[in-house]
Amino acid sequence: MKTFLLYLISLIFIILNWHLGQNIYEWTLYDISFYVFLPLIVAYLLGFKPNELGFKVGKREGYIWAFALFLATLPLSIYASKMESFRSFYPIFSYSSWGDFIFKELLVGAIMFAHEAFYRGILLFPLAEKNEWLGILAQNIPYTLVHIGKPSLEVPYSFIAGIIFAKMDLKSESFLPSFFLHWIGSAVFDVLCVI
Repeated sequence: MKTFLLYLISLIFIILNWHLGQNIYEWTLYDISFYVFLPLIVAYLLGFKPNELGFKVGKREGYIWAFALFLATLPLSIYASKMESFRSFYPIFSYSSWGDFIFKELLVGAIMFAHEAFYRGILLFPLAEKNEWLGILAQNIPYTLVHIGKPSLEVPYSFIAGIIFAKMDLKSESFLPSFFLHWIGSAVFDVLCVI
């Protein structure tokens, strides 16, 4: 019951956070609030411990898989970065210098941390303990839906990536491998889109 209640309340946080941020600073603040702090408070009140939600370093194999997946998808990123639909959308922020670019990539890192903590941590781990595929699909459907409005190829790509990320994180017992993969992949893709 507490797992279902955490999932239901977390879905409400997704709805409340939908398109709140007008710029990278607001987006970061809202995502950290609605995807990390508020769900962790609810989880704590329901009796969950952070390590039950993937908030731990985890097993080494998850990081090895994340690095291998980064290398495997790099050619796809290079190809996609040449497509106008992606080049006109990414990076998601404007920048005035390379220093500003790097600072905003750090903010994107905070956003990616919030997303992975939420989808591959808070939503995934409690449900996957009851039924692995239920947990994977239950986190992946809202994760995929939040990609609507981005370049159209991202929706099916995010669905596939969400399953792979979830499997990798469950084996690692932490959401950190998917966080590092997502953030580094995003930062490299942003660089590819601007050069």
